[in-house]
Amino acid sequence: MKLEDYTYIYFLGIGGIGMSAIARWFNAKGYPVWGYDKTRTPLCEALEQEGIRVHYEDNVNLLPQEILENKEQTLVVLTPAIPAEHTEWAYLKDKGYTIKKRSQVLGIITSAAFTVAVAGTHGKTTTSSIVTHLLHHAGVDCSAFLGGISTNLNSNLLIGEGGVEKEIIVVEADEYDRSFLTLFPDIAIVTSADPDHLDIYGDRAELIRTFQRFISQIKPGGYLFLHEDTDPVLTDLVQEGVHVIKYSLNKGQAHVQNLSIDGRWFKFDSVSPFGNIGSLQLGLPGFHNVENTLAAILVAQALKVPQQEITSGVETFSGVKRRFEFVFEGEGKVYIDDYAHHPKEIEAFMTSLRALYPNKRIKVLFQPHLYSRTRDFAEEFAESLSKADELVLLDIYPAREKPIPGVSSEMILERVQCDVKEILPKENIIENLFKNGDFDVLATVGAGDIDMLVKPIRNFLEKERHGLE
Repeated sequence: MKLEDYTYIYFLGIGGIGMSAIARWFNAKGYPVWGYDKTRTPLCEALEQEGIRVHYEDNVNLLPQEILENKEQTLVVLTPAIPAEHTEWAYLKDKGYTIKKRSQVLGIITSAAFTVAVAGTHGKTTTSSIVTHLLHHAGVDCSAFLGGISTNLNSNLLIGEGGVEKEIIVVEADEYDRSFLTLFPDIAIVTSADPDHLDIYGDRAELIRTFQRFISQIKPGGYLFLHEDTDPVLTDLVQEGVHVIKYSLNKGQAHVQNLSIDGRWFKFDSVSPFGNIGSLQLGLPGFHNVENTLAAILVAQALKVPQQEITSGVETFSGVKRRFEFVFEGEGKVYIDDYAHHPKEIEAFMTSLRALYPNKRIKVLFQPHLYSRTRDFAEEFAESLSKADELVLLDIYPAREKPIPGVSSEMILERVQCDVKEILPKENIIENLFKNGDFDVLATVGAGDIDMLVKPIRNFLEKERHGLE
């Protein structure tokens, strides 16, 4: 399949963070682009402002006339989140349209380029964003498809100046639905391979086997930067000639020395086989983000980015939306929003939060994501969330899933060891903050629609601050 064989592009689920990046890419390349999504989000509105036409009702009558009249010239891009009973999807399948998953299209786009793929059950969005920033900051011609909104780019997409045959493409390699198996990278990072998406894989062993397959697709002569704590068998199928370098905070061929915290800044030296770099300053808090930055530095070093450009690139990286994002500070209160939705991510987030704010009262609002994940990891969620002084749980965000009998946020609540804990609907959150405002640090955590609370909470805290002045 060649992209030049198609004239019109239609997206089923255009508002997803990964889907929207590809939609933006096609739009920037001059293709007419349309799409459907269930909800009109700020991201969808941004796509509309860029000239992409989006509708929000599953209705065949809303399909663009150009697509209906030009089946052979139309490519339909599908997200796995679209349900099987979706009317438009059924119609397009029945009429014989070319339908490709987002991951397949990403594989086609990157097939001719030098590809840097960032994989892992957590950490890949931040890491791929740092890689992109370090290269772009240093003047390296590159494109990037990211799973979050880079604050430096104010986008989830970067388009290079050259054609794909001449540039570097950075991609977030998603393990969900085995999507990353469409990629054949020159450089790969694997940040983690903890059990997740067991609704897809069934068990941890199958997840590991799939990561092994992804790693086996790294091109000979390429690089694999692998977190030290991942399962050693991940490299069993690595091709001959691939350079494997393990990294972590405190051990591995690449690691960190002289780590200290100065306000929000994490200061450290990086040690790696490519050469050590001292006096690095990262403004994105979190021990896990220092590790993510170390992996990104390895990519930059492998691509021969000058040391001074790496140093200034790390210092000027300003983060990713919803990744340890500082939303509000004032009157002795701090509000942070984070996308963490796996127990390991929450553990890393809470550990870093405690290091930044020792002896402060921390209140966490958490929305579990998926019934299956809640069922599989209720104990682990409870353990990581018990680091909070006060916990408010929202109901489970189902995403693509149907309810599972007996599975609810109560499974987590009953196991949490917090002095103050409760389950509330979203509409009661502001009232709760008004009545129970004796916190120093507030965090909203989760991957569902909890981000819809960010603006109301910020507005509430702003009003509280001005009311005290």
